[in-house]
Amino acid sequence: MAVRLRLKRIGAKKRPVYRIVVMDTRAPRDGRVIESIGVYNPLQKSAALTLDQEKALSWLQKGAQPTATVRELLSTAGVLKQFAGLRRARKTA
Repeated sequence: MAVRLRLKRIGAKKRPVYRIVVMDTRAPRDGRVIESIGVYNPLQKSAALTLDQEKALSWLQKGAQPTATVRELLSTAGVLKQFAGLRRARKTA
């Protein structure tokens, strides 16, 4: 089963809020979720991002692939930098 980190839209019409979720690639955008790992609200001035970094790292280590937008959000939160450090440490060990 291919797993992807992607956005799931919640919120009212013209007021989007997104959950960052772990889903099967074959599932529709608002379909069945394996796990929810964060919330992204693009309408707030600081584009509020709440993310469980430990869960995100865990899913990345298991092979989950983030979409382009989620990759940007993870990069902003510093998760991808931690993930790269873990991969480098594992290769040298």
